[in-house]
Amino acid sequence: MAAPEDEQVLIVGDTEQGLRLDVFLSKRLTDISRSQLQRLIDTHTVQRNGDLAKSSVRVEAGDLILVAIPAPRASHIAAQEIALDIVYEDSDLIVVNKAKGMVVHPAPGSEDGTLVNALLAHGSGLSGIGGVIRPGIVHRLDKDTTGLLVVAKNDLAHNSLQKQIQSRTAKRQYLALVWGRPPFEEAIVDVPIGRHPTDRKRMTVLDPNSGIPSRNAVTQIKVVERIGLFSVLECTLQTGRTHQIRVHCAFAGFPVVGDTIYGGLRRMSADMLRGASLAPLNGRLSLLHGQTLHAFALAFDHPTTGERLSFTVPPPPEMQGILDYLRAIPEFAT
Repeated sequence: MAAPEDEQVLIVGDTEQGLRLDVFLSKRLTDISRSQLQRLIDTHTVQRNGDLAKSSVRVEAGDLILVAIPAPRASHIAAQEIALDIVYEDSDLIVVNKAKGMVVHPAPGSEDGTLVNALLAHGSGLSGIGGVIRPGIVHRLDKDTTGLLVVAKNDLAHNSLQKQIQSRTAKRQYLALVWGRPPFEEAIVDVPIGRHPTDRKRMTVLDPNSGIPSRNAVTQIKVVERIGLFSVLECTLQTGRTHQIRVHCAFAGFPVVGDTIYGGLRRMSADMLRGASLAPLNGRLSLLHGQTLHAFALAFDHPTTGERLSFTVPPPPEMQGILDYLRAIPEFAT
């Protein structure tokens, strides 16, 4: 076991009899997030009566629970001078407008050139809760999704921001250009998401009774604009699952334009649009670099001051360009 930075010794009370270990710990250690507690259990830094314990074990009155919280490890990720669009920064956090094509943290196939590499070069310091691979990362954006992302500089800020996301007091809103014209003005997509059973790189909507692991996922959708055969949606995350908006939009029948993984075609056929506009539009669509999805608004309470902070950023040039082009097509005029 790594040398601990802090040891917590807890005795289970009578009223806590029968609780799952992870539930017991979350009630006692309120300054540590559920996901961090799970990592501690998974990395064998939690003992029950001297033995390693699993999350699902039921505690009994009088049990002695030892939680050893390891000291944060220094990151081995190389700092790289990469341009960042910094929207806000103070001693606790930094808000970045992430560019298209930038991976948030190192992963197989993307070991460098990531947002974390750039932040380390920025020299602002990052929290240790995310570990050596994801220091400071509270939430993520897909590689080709642009927009606002908050990063924690210390563990206090990280825990606060993570709890706000989990309790839904932090607000994350996206603009998505999608195929189709939804028959509604507003809707809530509330269907669970899990890893695709045969394609591990994809997520999919799953039947909770299928036996395949899934997690609840909720997205609030509002139609902002309809442009011919396309629509602009405002999507508000109630949960934060991998590829959530992309999967939910495709499930609803309106895949995000440019998202080839989840059905966002890059071409229109002659039966969809006739006339001189078809070929130039297909040319524009073919040049898109991934999904037209942008995290345009972010709001949360400052971890130290409690002040409500709100930020908005306009769509990037590629997305704004296709929007302007669609609005100018005569056949799409309303």
